[in-house]
Amino acid sequence: MDVTLDRTVRFLPTDIIPGSYSPLTDRYPKANVDVTLRELIRLAVGQSDNGAEEVLIRLVGGPPVVQSYIRSLGISAFHLIYSERDLDRDENLQYQDWIEPAAAVQLLERLVNNPPISPVASAFLLQTMTDAVTGPGRLRAGLPPGTVLAHKTGSSGTHGGITAATNDIALVTLPDGRRLAIAVFVTDSRADEDTREGVIARIGRAAYDQAITTK
Repeated sequence: MDVTLDRTVRFLPTDIIPGSYSPLTDRYPKANVDVTLRELIRLAVGQSDNGAEEVLIRLVGGPPVVQSYIRSLGISAFHLIYSERDLDRDENLQYQDWIEPAAAVQLLERLVNNPPISPVASAFLLQTMTDAVTGPGRLRAGLPPGTVLAHKTGSSGTHGGITAATNDIALVTLPDGRRLAIAVFVTDSRADEDTREGVIARIGRAAYDQAITTK
């Protein structure tokens, strides 16, 4: 047992973001319950639960603490100012929260090559990313059936015909056991969802095909 992951955290009424996607809020509409850190991470990473993400951001001390930590890992092309609640209030703020694709790849590589967290926590995070159910039409759709994919998607709303973000970052396990880190961000697109996701899938497959021919 990992006592850190099994620590309970209070889901507060102030963590609820009305109208935002949150299985946690659906389950506990009045909040005021204790939820394990393990479950919050499963929801935030595996299902992109905005309520769970809000709890985790609050728990660590807010966006500036997250930014400071990521930059302490040597990943500088990362900027986080606003929480999910802030973005729900004004989606234009999302343009001030960003990570460059190369930096996302750097973070993924750090998770497997030199994990900054305990072995138990690292294994749990990677398994949660592998079990993630979001974005089936993105990177996963372009890979050969059965390929192990540990990933995290990111999505925005569509306003005025423009979708600000359709993203997927992943560690793909190649047939020889190597892991390919890949990040694909489709930004400010007027294309429909199938087209955006199809582009991500095709880029993922191209990267996979190149990787299996490169030793």
